[in-house]
Amino acid sequence: MTIHEANMRLLFSLFELYDNSEASNIADLVMEKITGWKRIDRVINKEVKLSSPKEQQLNQYMEQLSFHRPVQYVLNEAWFGGMKFYVDENVLIPRPETEELADLAIKDVLKNNNQSIAILDIGTGSGCIAIGIKKNLPGANVYAVDVSGGALEVARKNADENNTAIQFILSDILDEKKWIHLPDVDLIISNPPYIPQNQINEMSSNVIEHEPHLALFVPDENPLVFYKMIAGIAEKKLKPGGKIFVEVHENSAGQVAELFGSFKTAIKKDLQGKDRFIEASVK
Repeated sequence: MTIHEANMRLLFSLFELYDNSEASNIADLVMEKITGWKRIDRVINKEVKLSSPKEQQLNQYMEQLSFHRPVQYVLNEAWFGGMKFYVDENVLIPRPETEELADLAIKDVLKNNNQSIAILDIGTGSGCIAIGIKKNLPGANVYAVDVSGGALEVARKNADENNTAIQFILSDILDEKKWIHLPDVDLIISNPPYIPQNQINEMSSNVIEHEPHLALFVPDENPLVFYKMIAGIAEKKLKPGGKIFVEVHENSAGQVAELFGSFKTAIKKDLQGKDRFIEASVK
């Protein structure tokens, strides 16, 4: 089977599951993973035959994709801030909005020319925020906390592979007694769970069936629970002049801002024009 034949076979299988654009993007990622070549190189070498092991690998990928398993989990890789991250079902797949969140914090620190600060990433998941920040602010002391041991295993792997020194903490921030183990910091950043359970049917099946619900959903009766805890942690652990950056549900930005009432707050929009981030600073 040539590279061209493999690509067409993969595409036709994906057209049954996704629209043409998404199918093409997924096929491009899979074929690059299998061949090690970018699209232009695969076009030039389209008559090159795949080895038997690579054909077998393609078949395995196609089978997993047929069950709507996200391509990032199939390939065990996702990109964030120009860096490759290992991902599996223990962690969320990094989103563009979360990359914007990290950029907001990085630019703020650089603007204030104070890179030797302490930063806490709450609910680190794959570690993408903490690692992205550390890469851009090598002088910072970066801490990352998560309740999931499986997520922290993934985050540690990513920190090692991206040559970043992150101090990881296994802890449940919803338990106030555990806050004593958190460090005093200059900046808190978080993309916590914020999707109400009643919106689960609005999510795509590949998200619902594969991504960790622990990192996505919150109780309908207490949808801002994590922001309340983050505000409480900030009151105790944020140093004078410190800042908070959090990602929020587009429909709850105003409510989250009110929770940080003892701080000076600002609502920031994402690139889609949605109210997506809260920046809060000590008054």
